[in-house]
Amino acid sequence: MRLLQFDVIVVGAGLAGLVATNEIARSGKKVLLLDQEGEQSIGGQAWWSFGGLFLVDSKEQRAMGVKDSLELAWQDWIGTATYDRPDEDYWGRKWAERYVEFAYEEKRPWLREKNVRFFPVVGWAERGGYLADGHGNSVPRFHITWGTGPGLVTPFVHELNELIAQGLVTFKGRHQADGLIKKGHAITGVYGSVLAPTNVRRGEDSNREVIGEFSYEAEVVVVATGGIGGNLDLIRKNWPKRLGNPPKTMVSGVPKHVDGRMLYITEEMAGANIVNRDRMWHYTEGLKNWNPIWSKHGIRILPGPSSMWFDAEGNRFPTPNFPGFDTLGTLETIMKTGYDYSWFVLTKDIIESEFALSGSEQNPDLTEKSFGKLFQRVLPGAPGPIQAFLDYGEDFVMAETIDSLVIEMNKLVGEKRIDIDHMRRQVEMRDREVMNKFNKDLQITAMHGARFYLGDKLIRAVKPHRLLDPKHGPLIAVRLNILSRKTLGGLETNLSGQVLRPDGTSIDGLYAVGEVCGFGGGGLHGYRSLEGTFLGGCLFTGKQTGNAVAEALR
Repeated sequence: MRLLQFDVIVVGAGLAGLVATNEIARSGKKVLLLDQEGEQSIGGQAWWSFGGLFLVDSKEQRAMGVKDSLELAWQDWIGTATYDRPDEDYWGRKWAERYVEFAYEEKRPWLREKNVRFFPVVGWAERGGYLADGHGNSVPRFHITWGTGPGLVTPFVHELNELIAQGLVTFKGRHQADGLIKKGHAITGVYGSVLAPTNVRRGEDSNREVIGEFSYEAEVVVVATGGIGGNLDLIRKNWPKRLGNPPKTMVSGVPKHVDGRMLYITEEMAGANIVNRDRMWHYTEGLKNWNPIWSKHGIRILPGPSSMWFDAEGNRFPTPNFPGFDTLGTLETIMKTGYDYSWFVLTKDIIESEFALSGSEQNPDLTEKSFGKLFQRVLPGAPGPIQAFLDYGEDFVMAETIDSLVIEMNKLVGEKRIDIDHMRRQVEMRDREVMNKFNKDLQITAMHGARFYLGDKLIRAVKPHRLLDPKHGPLIAVRLNILSRKTLGGLETNLSGQVLRPDGTSIDGLYAVGEVCGFGGGGLHGYRSLEGTFLGGCLFTGKQTGNAVAEALR
């Protein structure tokens, strides 16, 4: 078999792989970009995203009256990450320090140079609900890309195509990496299987029919193959005990090919060190997609603060398990109930004002950059994608009274699991508290507090009202599934992106970017994320490592 020589081979054409490829190729080096999917899937998971990015003290924040700073952002990061493993967290923390500085100084102007723009209202994700030194964002930092995921990915794809036209990049799709070529102590190439062509749409399950083999050599190999979010069995295998038992039933937030294969191939064949295997990020507000693209396709609700949240038996979750406050804290609370689902109970007014869905395809107004469609969000009625789930989604039930709603909730799960009187009593108690702006119910206090932020008052936080007031109805209950998403641990890398062995030495010729290296160092996020940091982590590791590779090859 003929060996083709390149300066660098990048395995994986997601966002991190794209950025790394472009940075290396712009230095004049020849790059071979491989991906097991076809050309239609370039951009990977980022294409499907809401396009949220973590920025610090941005122009958009200041326009919304938000006072942010590098010091406050780092305070929030440390309180969220809670690094407690001196060895495994060493490089992750160093990457985090650089990343927060990048989000403060460089990320926004760098992206604007590539014609990336942001929606003016900054979102407030992961609000925490603890003390000042605890988990969560003290201020809104979730910047939505104008054009969502495609709006972020497209400039890098355009740059890639220009570099292909110049002969600096060669892209080969349907090339599945099965192993690394090793000579002495160095990684010198990649081999694998050529898969049969496919005409499936982006994200759909593609065939794994092998029609040939390949082997390519280069001075450097960059692994950019993502995490394990589409491999539910591997998620369960690595599930941390601190979160209770792994869910028997989950929906998948990423396509099936996000399977973690290359992560373990790199460990086995190169002797790479994988750290923080038990750190992962999964959402608690997953819906079974009524119109799925990939297997077990789930969609996440991005909730405002007003829905009441109950476990499978109809018990309201304690503070601070409120919508949008602490994803992993609530996940732990849910899993320790012995069930793998929970419920939102809300009104028609709340769903119309506060519900959004994550994903580019669920936000056609933002994705298509349509001001006309965007204006429809302020009109009466639920946005189109939300209404579609109300009409066709299997996780939604509606009723005029709380008694009837509970009957429908029990019908949906096939068991009389929730007591009507118990549910009614909890909702009535909550409704008595909402009559005053000052009260002892901390969720209602948070609802009022959210409306002090202009962005929430405009589009994310409805005026507090009684759930049992008929003029705000009908009542709605939403069954929430556990939704797989991100790997927070991974290949340990130094600040140049070089993959490390267990003894801390670097492996010659081997680098990693994106989720496969825990977005930097094997665990940039520690235990938790502040949100908007996954796409940002792909951008940052791709840029930083791409520049380091280019410098090393000069």
